[in-house]
Amino acid sequence: MKKRKLDIKERKARRRRAVQRSKFALPSAITLISVLCGFLSIVMSINIVSASERNLFSQAALLLVLAAVLDGLDGRVARATKTTSKFGVQLDSLADVLSFGMAPAILAYKYGFFVIGQENPRAMTVGCAASFFFLACGALRLARFNIQVERTDPRFFVGMPIPVGAICIASVILKWPVSISSVPMAYLFSGMLFLVGIFMISTLSFPSFKKKFHHPKATLWITVSFLGLLCLLVILKSAFFLWFFTTYTLISLAMNLGWLFGWNGIRPPASLYTQREISDDDETELQKKL
Repeated sequence: MKKRKLDIKERKARRRRAVQRSKFALPSAITLISVLCGFLSIVMSINIVSASERNLFSQAALLLVLAAVLDGLDGRVARATKTTSKFGVQLDSLADVLSFGMAPAILAYKYGFFVIGQENPRAMTVGCAASFFFLACGALRLARFNIQVERTDPRFFVGMPIPVGAICIASVILKWPVSISSVPMAYLFSGMLFLVGIFMISTLSFPSFKKKFHHPKATLWITVSFLGLLCLLVILKSAFFLWFFTTYTLISLAMNLGWLFGWNGIRPPASLYTQREISDDDETELQKKL
């Protein structure tokens, strides 16, 4: 039996449907590549058997940086192509737990505590607890984000984003790629893991760069900032990530402290949920007056 030939309109309609399906697949494909980066980072961390294998430590940390870049890209692609979906949101959360929770936790354990633990089991125990604490806080941070995503100010994150937490760990390893070999430094590194975990589950506000700027010169400012950061990356090399994310964290803490003392140079975050409650109360009072 011969197949009926499609006319021009039917062919165009099929092409449009195929393009639309590919649009929906593109953000998920980027997310899965991010998962691949996290998985490869875990594999490299497991394969490290010597404290001197600085190349593997650096490569595992760089994979986390690449995963963070892809994590920021998939959401932008989904919004640009108007293909955002609940499936994509859930996939992104699961990917973040692996790439920015499990992968950096295993890398941090292998980098900071595996070698020193052979001589000092207590340091290894503390390091294992700190690594798990980081992972647990990252998972809690993502769960909270998923239920508050529509009730928070889009200009800010509530708590340190888990990709930033992962890059904070990776930046230390990129700067000093040789495994920690002293007990005091191991305890200091475990303190950093605990601190980053606390930042993630805190209610502190951290700037978000997802919201579009509508200022006429916004494109110019973004371009100049990007070129400036690129120049700093070339100059500082492996120290760039440590410098950048330390500055980002300190600025965020300074803003929160300023808001606490009444500073309004940057408008504090306003919860959309709170705004709705205020609006409802205003409507109720207006109805009573009428």
